[in-house]
Order: sequence, then structure tokens, then C-alpha cells
Amino acid sequence: MKPTSLSNFIDAIPGCTPDALSAPQAQQIILAFAEPVEGSETVPLRNALGRILAIDIVSPTNVPPHDNSAMDGYALHGNALDGAGEFELKVVGTAHAGHGYSGSVVGRECVRIMTGAIMPAGCDTVVPQEFVQSVSDASVTIAGGVVAPGDNRRLKGEDLCAGKPALHKGRIMRPADIGLLASLGIAEISVMRPIRVAIFSTGDELRAPGAVLDPGCVYDSNRFTLHGMLTRLGCEVIDLGIIEDNPASLEAALRSACRSTDAVITSGGVSDGDADYTRDVMSRFGDVMFWKIAMRPGRPMAFGTIVSDGKSACLFGLPGNPVAVMATFYFFVRPALLRMMGAAGKPSSMMRVACQSAIRKKPGRTEFQRGILSTDDSGTPQVRTTGAQGSGILRSMSEADCFLVLPDDRGNIEPGELVDVVLFEGLI
Repeated sequence: MKPTSLSNFIDAIPGCTPDALSAPQAQQIILAFAEPVEGSETVPLRNALGRILAIDIVSPTNVPPHDNSAMDGYALHGNALDGAGEFELKVVGTAHAGHGYSGSVVGRECVRIMTGAIMPAGCDTVVPQEFVQSVSDASVTIAGGVVAPGDNRRLKGEDLCAGKPALHKGRIMRPADIGLLASLGIAEISVMRPIRVAIFSTGDELRAPGAVLDPGCVYDSNRFTLHGMLTRLGCEVIDLGIIEDNPASLEAALRSACRSTDAVITSGGVSDGDADYTRDVMSRFGDVMFWKIAMRPGRPMAFGTIVSDGKSACLFGLPGNPVAVMATFYFFVRPALLRMMGAAGKPSSMMRVACQSAIRKKPGRTEFQRGILSTDDSGTPQVRTTGAQGSGILRSMSEADCFLVLPDDRGNIEPGELVDVVLFEGLI
């Protein structure tokens, strides 16, 4: 159940204040307030990649539907296997995938069988083709001891049994999942509707790519980065552009976004040095708090729920520096959006890797440093940073393939020490 208010929830966490949040505390608070949206839609199986299941999928059939052969070879009953010496079997027929053998097999008889073919009546074992000593149209000679009774047979329902769950609600559909449902004969599935996310940047110094860059101005990269991250996540993105540094423009943008979306993500305007009206305007729209998180990059952040004309949306006010936007998105916004989308929650997978070089770090804050993975001469994974870790060095995110996650209680890192790494692959 969603807590009643941000301030009450934060007050209930020991040692937690908006001006001194740890990164884990911020993650806990955001996830507590991110509620799954309502609504689902039915899509063809081919269009289900990356979508989130709205219901459990129960297998309508057994997979495989019959006992079948796992190999090309000869099907027989395990009782026909004759100890250590070679033995001869009479070939009474052939079974192909989709065209089985209709007779029965008894005693020292066998059936030539192909992979996937239904096991003939009376057979429970397959001798692979390569273990056969000699072959004629009428008989085969098999070396002793090459198989045991029951070998090379796929059992009915071995993969899935009829009536059992195949995939659970909240599953993010992967290629293997699509293949699995196709194997059950399922042609379309119910998935959660995409959430709608509005994005805009604030700042009079910002210019859109392609525009003339006036003195003292910079091109706005954050909206394009956010658009890419949200698109990969499966969100429907509404780009509201660059919003002028004045209260009326900000209020109009927030109202427009709130009426038509599930979440709003802004960049810039949430640090101590920004205009006071940014906080005032955001706060007027609902339950919004401005945080100082003990992390690098991305210390300032706003979070809450805004309301306009009876419609509410989650608000994520991110810093203006490009790398800080990406770090706060991946470690705070992305998990919340996945929860809103109905995905079964689990943290980003981490691996422990030896750090190649020394890293200076102060205890008391979590750092998300950009890293590059490689392997040493023995093939063991190792990681190094991309170099300078300034929050405005967007090039470092392009060069990196992982984050080094250095928790708040950790100090300097010496060469060879193990560090936690979150891979970009599958995330970015």
C-alpha cells in the first residue's frame, strides 16, 4: 500500500532527512511511492518483446505432447539391452518426426527413429546412430554398454505440464519467452499498457541541437539521452522541449504533462543555486520534496506526486549535469518506472570484479563511477575507470560499459580490490 505522504514516510525511517539521504534510502522511498498503473492490452506474440505480462500464462498443453526421441538412432525397450557384449536387433520399421511408427515393438526388435519422433509403443530407450556397429535393412548390431534403459528419451510434459504456470504476471518478455509461448500454441498475450512519460529541460542557456549556439549557451543533450533511455525501457515519451526560466512557463509545462502522462521527468532547476520559483512551482502541484542525496554524481533531486485537474503523475526532478541525469535515472527512476509498468521487481544484477587501479573515495556517499571491463591474461574479468569522473563529461558514458558502484561506507580502493559492477548491457 502506498504511504500517505512523503514527509510522514521519511520521518518513519531512522536517521533519514531530506537534506541528508543515503542512496539506498532514496531508492526505498521512491519504490514505496511508485504504484503500478492500470490497464492492459492484447498484442500478437511477435510484438511482445520487452512488454510486461499482465496475467499469468498457464500451459494449455504438455510440452512435449508425447514421449519422443532426443537423438537419431534406434528405439527399443530397455530390456533388450544385453549386458557388456554386442547384440543384434531386428528392425521392424521407421519413425519420423510428424510420422510415427504405428506398430508395437517387442523383445529384440527396434525401430529406426529420427529426433523428435514419437516413441513407438513398447519403446523407452534410443541408441544413437553413432553407437551402432553395423546396419542392414533388416537388422542392426549394437555395442554393449553404450546406453542404459531410458536414455535419449524426452518424456511427455518434461518441459511443461498442462495446467502449470508457464510465465508469471510481471515478466518482462524476452526472446526465449516468446519462443516458449509459441511452443504452447499461444498466438497473442495480455500485456500491461505502456506508461506515458513527459520530459523537458529547464534553463535559458539551453539550445536544441541544430540551432545557433549563442555565447554562454550549450546544446541540450539531456532530453535526447532521456528519450533514448525511456524508449529502450518501453515507455511512450512526450517531449515538451526546453522550458524557459520563468514560473508561468514551468507551471504550464507541469500542468500539461500532469494531465496526459503517468510520470514527468525534468532536468535542471533542482539544486540550491537554482531559482527559488522552481521549487515553489513544483511544490504547489502536490506532494514534492527536494533531496540532497549522499551520492556522486547527482546529489540534488526532486521526487513526489503532482496533481492537476484531478490527474496525478509521479515527478522526478533530476540534476542538470548530463552524467548525473543518467546515473540518477538508472538507479532511481528506472526501477520506479518498471514498478509502475507492473514489472516484477528485482535489483540490477551486480558482479564482483577486481579493480585495476587505485580510486580515491571518501566514505559517507555512494559513488557511481563509469568503468570499462576487460579480462586479464588468464581470462578473469577486471575493470578500470574511464578516467576523470566529472558529472559533465558525457563522453565517459559513451566510452564506458559498466558502472562501478562504490557504497557509502567504502573508502579508497586499492589496485586488485574487488568492486561491485553493474553492466550497461541490458540496462542502457
